[in-house]
Amino acid sequence: MTQQVAARVAGRLLRTRRLVRAPILLYRLRLGWLLGPRFLLLEHVGRTSGRRRHVLVEVLSRPDADHVVVASGFGRRAQWYCNLEANPAVRVSTGRIRDRPARAELLGEEDAASLLRDYAREHGRALRRLTDALATAAPGGEVDIRLVRLRLLPG
Repeated sequence: MTQQVAARVAGRLLRTRRLVRAPILLYRLRLGWLLGPRFLLLEHVGRTSGRRRHVLVEVLSRPDADHVVVASGFGRRAQWYCNLEANPAVRVSTGRIRDRPARAELLGEEDAASLLRDYAREHGRALRRLTDALATAAPGGEVDIRLVRLRLLPG
Protein backbone atom coordinates (compact mmCIF):
# COMPACT_ATOMS: atom_id res chain seq x y z
CA MET A 1 0.00 0.00 0.00
CA THR A 2 1.43 3.38 -0.92
CA GLN A 3 1.96 6.05 1.69
CA GLN A 4 -0.69 8.24 0.11
CA VAL A 5 -3.30 5.47 0.18
CA ALA A 6 -2.39 4.60 3.77
CA ALA A 7 -2.80 8.26 4.77
CA ARG A 8 -6.25 8.39 3.13
CA VAL A 9 -7.36 5.20 4.90
CA ALA A 10 -6.01 6.42 8.25
CA GLY A 11 -7.65 9.81 7.73
CA ARG A 12 -11.00 8.13 7.07
CA LEU A 13 -10.58 6.02 10.22
CA LEU A 14 -9.84 9.14 12.29
CA ARG A 15 -13.21 10.54 11.19
CA THR A 16 -15.04 7.36 12.30
CA ARG A 17 -16.36 8.29 15.73
CA ARG A 18 -17.20 4.75 16.89
CA LEU A 19 -13.75 3.47 16.02
CA VAL A 20 -11.92 6.39 17.63
CA ARG A 21 -13.98 6.10 20.82
CA ALA A 22 -13.81 2.28 21.09
CA PRO A 23 -10.61 2.21 23.23
CA ILE A 24 -12.43 4.16 25.97
CA LEU A 25 -14.22 0.92 26.79
CA LEU A 26 -10.85 -0.73 27.55
CA TYR A 27 -10.16 1.90 30.23
CA ARG A 28 -13.62 1.50 31.72
CA LEU A 29 -12.94 -2.25 31.96
CA ARG A 30 -9.58 -1.49 33.62
CA LEU A 31 -7.74 -2.82 30.58
CA GLY A 32 -6.17 0.45 29.45
CA TRP A 33 -2.73 -1.06 30.01
CA LEU A 34 -3.33 -3.09 26.83
CA LEU A 35 -2.82 0.10 24.80
CA GLY A 36 0.61 0.66 26.32
CA PRO A 37 2.22 3.83 27.66
CA ARG A 38 1.65 5.97 24.54
CA PHE A 39 -2.02 6.64 25.31
CA LEU A 40 -4.12 7.85 28.21
CA LEU A 41 -7.78 8.46 28.92
CA LEU A 42 -8.57 12.08 29.68
CA GLU A 43 -11.78 12.98 31.51
CA HIS A 44 -12.82 16.61 31.11
CA VAL A 45 -15.94 18.70 31.56
CA GLY A 46 -17.99 19.96 28.62
CA ARG A 47 -17.78 23.75 28.47
CA THR A 48 -21.45 24.10 27.53
CA SER A 49 -23.10 20.99 28.93
CA GLY A 50 -21.10 20.69 32.15
CA ARG A 51 -21.13 16.92 31.61
CA ARG A 52 -18.13 14.65 32.06
CA ARG A 53 -16.52 13.73 28.74
CA HIS A 54 -13.79 11.22 27.85
CA VAL A 55 -11.19 11.14 25.11
CA LEU A 56 -8.22 8.92 24.35
CA VAL A 57 -5.11 11.02 23.64
CA GLU A 58 -1.56 10.24 22.61
CA VAL A 59 1.24 10.80 25.11
CA LEU A 60 4.17 12.67 23.58
CA SER A 61 6.38 12.71 26.65
CA ARG A 62 6.59 12.16 30.37
CA PRO A 63 9.14 14.73 31.57
CA ASP A 64 8.84 13.44 35.15
CA ALA A 65 6.54 11.40 37.39
CA ASP A 66 4.10 14.30 37.85
CA HIS A 67 3.81 15.58 34.26
CA VAL A 68 2.55 14.17 30.97
CA VAL A 69 2.45 15.97 27.62
CA VAL A 70 -0.36 14.99 25.24
CA ALA A 71 -1.29 16.05 21.73
CA SER A 72 -4.45 17.34 20.11
CA GLY A 73 -4.04 16.24 16.51
CA PHE A 74 -6.95 18.43 15.43
CA GLY A 75 -5.74 21.45 17.40
CA ARG A 76 -8.43 23.93 18.43
CA ARG A 77 -11.02 22.06 16.36
CA ALA A 78 -10.98 19.25 18.94
CA GLN A 79 -13.83 19.69 21.39
CA TRP A 80 -11.79 18.30 24.28
CA TYR A 81 -9.08 20.92 23.67
CA CYS A 82 -11.68 23.73 23.75
CA ASN A 83 -13.10 22.24 26.95
CA LEU A 84 -9.66 22.41 28.58
CA GLU A 85 -9.41 26.08 27.63
CA ALA A 86 -12.64 26.65 29.57
CA ASN A 87 -11.86 24.33 32.50
CA PRO A 88 -8.35 22.89 33.02
CA ALA A 89 -9.40 20.55 35.86
CA VAL A 90 -9.24 17.00 34.46
CA ARG A 91 -8.82 13.38 35.51
CA VAL A 92 -6.29 11.02 33.95
CA SER A 93 -6.27 7.23 33.57
CA THR A 94 -3.35 5.23 32.21
CA GLY A 95 -2.45 1.59 32.52
CA ARG A 96 -1.17 2.18 36.06
CA ILE A 97 -3.15 5.24 37.12
CA ARG A 98 -6.93 5.34 37.52
CA ASP A 99 -8.95 8.59 37.71
CA ARG A 100 -6.09 10.72 39.00
CA PRO A 101 -6.88 14.43 39.27
CA ALA A 102 -4.72 16.67 37.09
CA ARG A 103 -4.47 20.23 35.84
CA ALA A 104 -4.11 20.96 32.12
CA GLU A 105 -1.83 23.67 30.75
CA LEU A 106 -2.20 24.53 27.07
CA LEU A 107 1.31 25.01 25.72
CA GLY A 108 2.27 27.97 23.58
CA GLU A 109 3.73 27.63 20.09
CA GLU A 110 7.36 27.91 21.19
CA ASP A 111 7.16 25.22 23.88
CA ALA A 112 5.09 22.99 21.60
CA ALA A 113 7.54 23.34 18.69
CA SER A 114 10.43 22.34 20.93
CA LEU A 115 8.61 19.28 22.27
CA LEU A 116 7.48 18.26 18.77
CA ARG A 117 11.09 18.46 17.54
CA ASP A 118 12.14 16.13 20.36
CA TYR A 119 9.27 13.78 19.54
CA ALA A 120 10.20 13.81 15.84
CA ARG A 121 13.76 12.76 16.69
CA GLU A 122 12.48 9.70 18.55
CA HIS A 123 9.37 8.89 16.51
CA GLY A 124 9.90 10.66 13.17
CA ARG A 125 8.28 8.00 11.06
CA ALA A 126 5.21 7.76 13.29
CA LEU A 127 4.88 11.56 13.34
CA ARG A 128 5.05 11.76 9.54
CA ARG A 129 2.37 9.08 9.20
CA LEU A 130 0.17 10.78 11.75
CA THR A 131 0.61 14.17 10.09
CA ASP A 132 -0.28 12.69 6.70
CA ALA A 133 -3.40 11.05 8.18
CA LEU A 134 -4.42 14.25 9.95
CA ALA A 135 -3.99 16.25 6.74
CA THR A 136 -6.35 13.82 5.03
CA ALA A 137 -8.90 13.95 7.87
CA ALA A 138 -8.77 17.71 8.54
CA PRO A 139 -10.94 20.17 6.65
CA GLY A 140 -8.83 21.79 3.95
CA GLY A 141 -5.91 19.50 4.83
CA GLU A 142 -4.77 21.92 7.56
CA VAL A 143 -2.78 20.18 10.31
CA ASP A 144 -2.87 22.00 13.66
CA ILE A 145 -1.22 19.95 16.40
CA ARG A 146 -1.56 21.53 19.84
CA LEU A 147 0.12 20.24 22.99
CA VAL A 148 -1.15 20.10 26.54
CA ARG A 149 0.93 19.51 29.67
CA LEU A 150 -0.96 17.63 32.38
CA ARG A 151 0.26 18.09 35.94
CA LEU A 152 -0.84 15.09 37.99
CA LEU A 153 -2.11 16.07 41.42
CA PRO A 154 -2.08 14.00 44.59
CA GLY A 155 -4.88 11.50 44.28
